[in-house]
Amino acid sequence: MTDQWWAGVRQRVEAVGAGPGGGEVFGAKGHKWALEAPLTRGELAELEAQTGVRLPEEYRAFLLHVGAGGAGPAYGLFPVRRVQGRWRWEGDGAGLADLSRLAEPFPDQGPDPKLVDDLRAQRPEEEDFDDVEDFDDAMEAWDERWDAVMFAPERTAGAIVICHLGCARREWLIISGSHRGTIWSDDRADDVDLVPLLNDDGKPVTFARWYSDWLQQAERTALSTP
Repeated sequence: MTDQWWAGVRQRVEAVGAGPGGGEVFGAKGHKWALEAPLTRGELAELEAQTGVRLPEEYRAFLLHVGAGGAGPAYGLFPVRRVQGRWRWEGDGAGLADLSRLAEPFPDQGPDPKLVDDLRAQRPEEEDFDDVEDFDDAMEAWDERWDAVMFAPERTAGAIVICHLGCARREWLIISGSHRGTIWSDDRADDVDLVPLLNDDGKPVTFARWYSDWLQQAERTALSTP
């Protein structure tokens, strides 16, 4: 069933990109509607052996039947490539993922809410400082404390960055743990914590739904363009 989900998807993506309205789809100037070649089963096996984890079924089927990355939501689906004999994902922020920890379960909970609230309350306000340099120093120190909590490496163990939305906003695919196969939004650059993307019925969005929803919207946008 997973393989059947992707039947004809590559051709649909290529058709939208070749049409007159393809350029009107958000992010098209970034991915330019190019899709990487699909992985072979041997390449996928090598990738999973190196990372020590089996990828979520919907995503691994996409890699085999559609492509290793390229055209996709926002500025594109981060491609996975072999570089100097090692596999890695490439894109703006892809390096945030620790590939040596993909087999670890993605955490069920974020940082202590009280700790986060206390940090927010301690954020410096410019009007409290007479000297702008003192404010800048205080803000830099606060940023370091905030990042130590919000961007701690264990926060994103068992996950990869797969998409960049601009302005340091990204989306992650959970590889391991109870949230395996779902997509999470990362707006931590705007002081908003990691949260799962949800369908209209409140259920977590899986990779296949995430990609197919984007493609359907891209087709509607392209068709509505004169």
